[in-house]
Amino acid sequence: QVQLVESGGGLVQPGGSLRLSCAASGSIFSINAMGWYRQAPGNQRELVAHITSGDDTTYAHSVKGRFTISRDGAKNTVYLQMNSLKPEDTAVYYCCAQQRTYIYWGQGTQVTVSS
Repeated sequence: QVQLVESGGGLVQPGGSLRLSCAASGSIFSINAMGWYRQAPGNQRELVAHITSGDDTTYAHSVKGRFTISRDGAKNTVYLQMNSLKPEDTAVYYCCAQQRTYIYWGQGTQVTVSS
């Protein structure tokens, strides 16, 4: 089993930055990819960014150029650097990890962008 713990969420003004972290623990072998999803009230959960074990990255169009996903293999941690934040980025952000065919989810961390 894999456990995922997110941190770094909070309240930030438009144009500000936040860095989310997701630490994986447990049976972390054979994790093929990790990523971030977000869900705002009344909306479906959507992909924000995704990174594979080969460091291939994928971003939602709405965050390209503003967000950067990265990973630290030694620390078993994935990061999401969020710059130029907009009110539309307000959501609960969830970390996920794929191990073979199973997807693990973190508990989520709230990001609120407001003046």
